[in-house]
Amino acid sequence: MSSGWTEPLFPLELPDAPDAGPRVIAPGAVHVPGWLSLEQQRWIVARFEEWTRGPVPLRAAVLPGGHPMSVRTVCLGWHWQPYRYTREAFDVNGRRVLDFPDWMVRLGRKAMLEAYGDAAEAARYTPDTALVNFYDETAKMGMHQDKDEKSRAPVVSLSMGDSCLFRFGNTETRTKPYTDVGLSSGDLFVFGGASRFAYHGVTKVLPGTAPEGCGLPRGRINITMRVTGMS
Repeated sequence: MSSGWTEPLFPLELPDAPDAGPRVIAPGAVHVPGWLSLEQQRWIVARFEEWTRGPVPLRAAVLPGGHPMSVRTVCLGWHWQPYRYTREAFDVNGRRVLDFPDWMVRLGRKAMLEAYGDAAEAARYTPDTALVNFYDETAKMGMHQDKDEKSRAPVVSLSMGDSCLFRFGNTETRTKPYTDVGLSSGDLFVFGGASRFAYHGVTKVLPGTAPEGCGLPRGRINITMRVTGMS
């Protein structure tokens, strides 16, 4: 696998943060605050800037009712549009999206090991797509399930830039019970197992909360790695 860009090996050393460590939000759902160092965040933000320059640009996906999402997305590996995956971005410009980068596979496995502590499960984890979402200060994400993949493998989520209020719910309904979690720049969130199809969303972005040195002066980047189960 290749991203199509010249990339150094991603530095996978974990930061020495006093509050780092897994927090179980629900069975199979784990939050690890401060998992990425500022250096790692800056490196990923620089990759994001490359991805948005093509071949498929950052865009707001349009829901079936014709309403564009407030979040803008660029995809790796597979192109997502509501509610399917394709290799080519037929809803944008018809071009094939960038390949899923090898360094992101390694990062996803490291994230799985940190969240679940199962070396065998982490070694098997091979994400093949990522939805990279950009939130401006007004963007939100309604409660939804990630269920367009054929695989039930966990979703690995990384945050950079401004903090947000992330609502993590249940598998049956968009309403209560749910837990509101503050996600900050550098945080890791993994959900799989019993929580793989839990409804979740972003209720609010908190402008001006991006830490100095993260590489993103305003707005929020969220990367969600998934295993499509497709070929």
